Amino acid sequence: QPGRTRSHNHSMKALALTSPVSIFGTLLIGIESTRAFTLRPILLAHTIHRGHSSSSNRNLNTAIKMSISIPTEQIPPGMKAVHLGSPFLAKTMEELSSFGSKKVFVLANNSSRKFIEGDDDDDTKLVSVLRSKGMLAAPLCSSIGMGGGEDGLLQAADEAYAAGADAVVTVGGGAVQDAGKLIRAWLSTKDDDDDSKATVKGIQAASSNENLPPQIAIPNSFAMAEATHVAGITLNTGTKSGAANKSLMPTVIIYDPALSAGLPDWVRFGTALRGVEHGVGAVTHPKADEDIRTRALHGLSIIHANLPKLLADPECPTLQSNIYAGGFIAIRALNTGCYPALGHLIENQYSAKFDVHQGSCSGILCARIMAYHYSESKELQQRISVALGDENTPAPRLVRDLAASLPGVSHEHDAVGVSGDKLTDFTQWMFEGSLARYNTLSPKDFESVEDIRGMMTKPLEDL
Repeated sequence: QPGRTRSHNHSMKALALTSPVSIFGTLLIGIESTRAFTLRPILLAHTIHRGHSSSSNRNLNTAIKMSISIPTEQIPPGMKAVHLGSPFLAKTMEELSSFGSKKVFVLANNSSRKFIEGDDDDDTKLVSVLRSKGMLAAPLCSSIGMGGGEDGLLQAADEAYAAGADAVVTVGGGAVQDAGKLIRAWLSTKDDDDDSKATVKGIQAASSNENLPPQIAIPNSFAMAEATHVAGITLNTGTKSGAANKSLMPTVIIYDPALSAGLPDWVRFGTALRGVEHGVGAVTHPKADEDIRTRALHGLSIIHANLPKLLADPECPTLQSNIYAGGFIAIRALNTGCYPALGHLIENQYSAKFDVHQGSCSGILCARIMAYHYSESKELQQRISVALGDENTPAPRLVRDLAASLPGVSHEHDAVGVSGDKLTDFTQWMFEGSLARYNTLSPKDFESVEDIRGMMTKPLEDL
């Protein structure tokens, strides 16, 4: 088409060659390798270490029969390994042994408690096993609410500090994973003669410390907080804060689909949609280079190939592991030199202000934000359309329709109780406090509060 550069045409061809194909219902990737990464199918639970990869044995009754492995070169600095589809209990104990951990602080959200806490003699539950071995630093902590509230974080940090924890295990969603990073920072300030209480400023200052205690991140969804060195906090004022430092990167990730059993739709499908958000943000970010965009497009193509199937079979371990792999690749692309993206930032602000799960924030806002800057990012968004399986439909419509198909995910403001008056006040706050930052992240500048309000309220049927 007119206006396309030679490099753009080459990238489109490369993407087409590496698009997923379905063989007997199983996603296979890896027709072509690129410098950025390779993807390959695996037959058993797969372990990826920085520098090498290996398959780990698993009972065939519970094995993920075929899923995508996360490329070795995608494992970020500071992270030892990603175990995809591995039984989390055995792998956690194995990793704790490798660290030489003696006092383990376990943090979980309430929906994950049933998977890790049982009777004292229950050798199938993580907390019970740690207690029986004398390794449990403190009772299981579940003070972290949705969004990572300030009070819950400080309570957990004080408990871990008082217990003298030398490792942190986090089980659950993004708020729990981020809290674990910040708790490690506070633990790095440990002084036997100091019993001072944790504060947000103190934790933020400590986040720049090196050699933090190890963290084993065990996610139960596709939120992907565990794949970044950024940690968010929702302050008591209702605003987002946090910390970002390479040292905050979790040491190990263990993704076991068994922990996703029974997840409500708004978590399962909402966090899957966040993977799309991350990929879109990386592709259209003004600071993204071709390597970042190619990786993000691959992540999007994997999610696209698996997410519609998950609607029909939401507990399928293979589909969930594939979506996790796609989401990991997308967030690692975004986190490599161009974090945050415009949508990511605005949706975090919306979530903190109105207490809305970020999956629904993406359902409400992702397509609208894409539509706002479409005139300036059209060629990039055409590549997103290809990754989402329909090169002839504008990407904002594809994202809109995908969000509308996901159960439990809202896509209109009124569905989450955000009225017109609230939006008017919020967009004024956005304009006054964040305009300059938005314009560094957006392919198209905002010039007035009306630009922001128009984007936020654009009718979805007009995309």
